Amino acid sequence: MYTLGNAVGAAERLTLPDTGLRALSTQAVLLALSAAVLPALSHLAGLPVRWILPMHWAVLLAGITYGWRAGAVIGLLAPGVSFLLSGMPLPHILPAMTLELGTYGLVAGFARQAWRLGAGVSLLVAIAAGRAVFVGAALLTGAALPAIPAYLQTALLPGLPAAAAQVLLLPAVAQWWTRRESRG
Repeated sequence: MYTLGNAVGAAERLTLPDTGLRALSTQAVLLALSAAVLPALSHLAGLPVRWILPMHWAVLLAGITYGWRAGAVIGLLAPGVSFLLSGMPLPHILPAMTLELGTYGLVAGFARQAWRLGAGVSLLVAIAAGRAVFVGAALLTGAALPAIPAYLQTALLPGLPAAAAQVLLLPAVAQWWTRRESRG
């Protein structure tokens, strides 16, 4: 039965429930996309992965669509699953990418769910936090050595267009998906 209370509750929900067979199945698909399909297609097509950041898209989408738990789990698992399937990302950068993507999913979902920020702002906050964690982890693990400024420039600057595209495109995808799933 549809009531005004249901309409208000649905309007207030910014993310979808992260449990249940349908939600978990969709999250498994997002994990597969981020860990295997998008990176593999990018590498096969010879696309510059530092420019398009194929793993990041599905992780960020999971965070703003299903919340912080799903975003964090998908973000933490994607690099390791990708490495097991393809050997990428390279071992020296795997820890930094794992922490970065876990941060992306966690912060995007938390900003959207708990702080109730707009999807675009949630993504901006998540990308900034994830990049900061990446830099910290790369420095701590020695992945950025010996030339730290050159490494940071090579690792961070090429992804700026992809980050801008994520902030512009993913909110519309998340809004469409959330509305679609909330209806039925």
